[in-house]
Amino acid sequence: KKTANKFNDSGGHVTATRIIISGTVDMPPENIGPALEEARPLIDGALEEKGCLDYDWCPDPRIPGRIRVFERWATQEDLHAHLNDEWYFNMRECLGKYGITGAETFKYRVDIQEPVYDETGVARADFFTEGT
Repeated sequence: KKTANKFNDSGGHVTATRIIISGTVDMPPENIGPALEEARPLIDGALEEKGCLDYDWCPDPRIPGRIRVFERWATQEDLHAHLNDEWYFNMRECLGKYGITGAETFKYRVDIQEPVYDETGVARADFFTEGT
């Protein structure tokens, strides 16, 4: 039987917090490739930060000129450190050179994580392992 993941902070204490950042950054379509190429070392740097679980910046295949942003952070403290370090500040400066025309990002606090598919291979919307 599959079970829900219980999150632990770096001290081994059970915590109900993981952070997801999801959003978009818009710029002239011809600038997406060069902007992401220049940003690659900054993305790689952020991925090395404590608590960074994912740091994905990808062109949106449906909307020319849009970058999709997806990040996962282990704790609020880890995200706070990222938002105050060189990788974050340099990313803002890097992308700004390419003419940002819009941006929308949100953060989400997650208290449970489990597979979409149960042990029989059925996709489920309910949190079927909760309480196990």
